[in-house]
Amino acid sequence: MNAERIGTALVAAVGLILGFAVASLTGNRTLGGIVLVIGASYCVWMWWRMAGPWRALICLAIAAVAFMVSHPLGAVLTSWGAVLLVSAITAGAAYALTPPRSR
Repeated sequence: MNAERIGTALVAAVGLILGFAVASLTGNRTLGGIVLVIGASYCVWMWWRMAGPWRALICLAIAAVAFMVSHPLGAVLTSWGAVLLVSAITAGAAYALTPPRSR
């Protein structure tokens, strides 16, 4: 297993979770959005380096769709349940789409 590949997948998931946590705890959605954008920026940079532009854009699109889907899904699963579910899906997709780097 490649540490960068796992690390980027974790940052993708944690970015969604922390962004929601910051927005919930502070009541400031903008601040939560800033956390989300910081995590996403790091991930796109890493995906671009490791997998190329097309896979980076696909991973970003998956994360964006997960973020959007979490909102209506929250009515069914609770807000935290939705965030945790889409974070896990985003991490799995990011891991699967990022090829291992050969050394």
